[in-house]
Amino acid sequence: MPHVLLIEDDASVRDGMELVLRRHGYDVDTAATGEEALALLDAPAGAKIELAVLDLMLPGMDGFEVCRRIRARTTTLPVIMLTARGDDHDIVTGLEAGADDYVVKPVTAPVLEARIRAALRRAEPSGPAGVPGSAGASGLAGGQSSAGAGFAGLVIDRAGLTVTKHGVLIPLPPTELRLLLELSASPGRVFSREQLLASVWDHTFLGDSRLVDAAVGRLRAKLEDVPAKPRYVQTVRGFGYRFGPL
Repeated sequence: MPHVLLIEDDASVRDGMELVLRRHGYDVDTAATGEEALALLDAPAGAKIELAVLDLMLPGMDGFEVCRRIRARTTTLPVIMLTARGDDHDIVTGLEAGADDYVVKPVTAPVLEARIRAALRRAEPSGPAGVPGSAGASGLAGGQSSAGAGFAGLVIDRAGLTVTKHGVLIPLPPTELRLLLELSASPGRVFSREQLLASVWDHTFLGDSRLVDAAVGRLRAKLEDVPAKPRYVQTVRGFGYRFGPL
């Protein structure tokens, strides 16, 4: 039974979403504030939490700061943002803070449950997006094996699911890791945002390029010497992204 932390200050919304999630087979902890949520995550029982659903408009510490603090604690916990407005600035800011996905309230039960299932699949140690055993693990350049490949100081261990640069480990959240695995499986190939949404986020039902662009930005901040002049994850204007160095 997947364990979800629901962070929502509106009691009626929180109770309704908790009921829906429990009916779909999830174990649910709830928090009305960011401070309460972080305390739950820091408690010994917090280790069982597998995903957080986080409202952005919280009293006191807002959802953006909560997301940043979650990411400072762990790179592996998937975070799905809830936003009441669908405001582009809020969405982009939340994604830049480290959220993996977002939904706009009011959200229907099937949409929320589908997003949660997709996020939990991305957090699994095996699955789509170039992880060993999937189609994306082939096509490595330079005679590299599917277990790992090196690119100008960047080493991607596809079997161990680790990334190092000049020998230093770079921790990546599941979504960013899967994005890197997908791109690096075929160096030089251009992927459209729609292709990446389908293969990494499993968003065949929503063509939202902001998810891809934000994840690319976070990935570049961690991998590139100069994020504004990327060597590894490069933009092909009008088409999408490709993996270098070229």
